[in-house]
Amino acid sequence: MRNFFKGIGQGILVYFQVLFHLIAFPFRIVYAVISFPFIKLIQFIQFLNSEPDERPVADVFADIVTSKDTREMLWEQVGALRSHLLRAVGVLAVAVIAAFGVAEPVMQYLSGPVGGLSKLQAIQVTEEIGVFMRVAMSVGIAVAFPYIALELWMFAAPGLRPREKKLGLVGIPLATLLFLTGMAFTFFVLLPAALPFLGGFTEIAQFWTANEYFAFVTGLMIWIGLFFEFPLIVYVLTAIGLIQPQVLAQQWRLAIVVIAVLAAAVTPTVDPVNMGLVMLPMTLLYFVSIGLSYLAYAGRKKQAEAQEDLADGGAG
Repeated sequence: MRNFFKGIGQGILVYFQVLFHLIAFPFRIVYAVISFPFIKLIQFIQFLNSEPDERPVADVFADIVTSKDTREMLWEQVGALRSHLLRAVGVLAVAVIAAFGVAEPVMQYLSGPVGGLSKLQAIQVTEEIGVFMRVAMSVGIAVAFPYIALELWMFAAPGLRPREKKLGLVGIPLATLLFLTGMAFTFFVLLPAALPFLGGFTEIAQFWTANEYFAFVTGLMIWIGLFFEFPLIVYVLTAIGLIQPQVLAQQWRLAIVVIAVLAAAVTPTVDPVNMGLVMLPMTLLYFVSIGLSYLAYAGRKKQAEAQEDLADGGAG
């Protein structure tokens, strides 16, 4: 009889447990949905404030041959980089496909300085679709640029200190703004000065093909947009201690030579006017970078002094 009542009691207990789980299940789902972003936010904040494992790069390369763990760690990093690049390429592909819907209006707008698309010619069978794809690619790069920068930051962030992680994260919207500013500078400032010179240098009639024109415009916009990232890159590299502003200030003559070589490589023409137009913003950006590097160096030095004072106070 005792076993009988014991079995009934256990059955009733199981019944109420199942009933409780059934009643609580919707509330658990709602709680999980509501708490998910807060949990991820807390994890992200903890990640931003976490310190990396301190291990010199030289030691890592020295242990590649002798240490199996080091080789495995290196291959893990290569796999992580591949994953980040694949995601970035995937988002870029989606952005390019989405840009198909606006590629033709963008082509019409970019051809404004020469009088519109009707003033350009296509002399090859596949030239029109090639130009269409080129413009869509340029639009896709501009749209996907923030996410590409985010993927690069996510790859580098585990090896950065908290301050460096935050600087890199804040730098993503700034990098996007600088890239778009460089593209706008090319179209609204550089092209209006370059095209009349190129088109009126002699009395030869100009019949520009669409492929050559859009290759000239989009290529110049992408490269100048990337060059506009230089001040931000210098600031971040100075903030994490990889470069010093004194070196940049002392080597400005060498920097001018390098800028001239880059401008000659980027400029599709050989005339000094367009090369000078490309060199001018690059040179100004270099000197702006020196100023930003001094600011970053001062901030890093101040933080180091504060940490030393804190360590001395704790030791005392």
